[in-house]
Amino acid sequence: MPDFSGMFTLQTPVLELIIRGAVVFLVLLVLVHVTGQRETGGLGLTDVLLVVLLAEAVTGGLVGDSHSVTDGIIGGATILVCSVAVDAAAFRFPCFPAVFKARPEKLIKDGRPDRRVIRRELMTHQELLSQLRLHGIQDPARVYLAYLEPNGMISVRTDTEEETEAPQHPPTQ
Repeated sequence: MPDFSGMFTLQTPVLELIIRGAVVFLVLLVLVHVTGQRETGGLGLTDVLLVVLLAEAVTGGLVGDSHSVTDGIIGGATILVCSVAVDAAAFRFPCFPAVFKARPEKLIKDGRPDRRVIRRELMTHQELLSQLRLHGIQDPARVYLAYLEPNGMISVRTDTEEETEAPQHPPTQ
């Protein structure tokens, strides 16, 4: 017979759960940001971090592993609040994204790869060529600009592409 009375009983003080969740989120966010953005694929770094931490926070409450459901809910809610707070701070304060959010990294400019950025992202020359081939480009010299985007994808602009003009607005009367 399940112990319904103990299922919702807090086993850890609420403030401790909140502090633990916030500290783990922020430390892992910085660590993931430092390790590079190429490995995250189509997801943003905070998306990956959020999914992993949420799963970990609520696991104890789900399996009854010496944590109550309430402990898991408070831990999960803390992680969600931290994620929203980081996004809100990045939106509100221009200097904040430089610390906690990934930025596009210029891989190629005027056909010349930036070896420092490529090395920092732990990308081999062959991997870069492979990504260019996915864009239909065989020769890196044809690339005007290539960026490693915050979601881990590579965007490419070749020397033959025209700069898009600003949309024309109808004249006002």
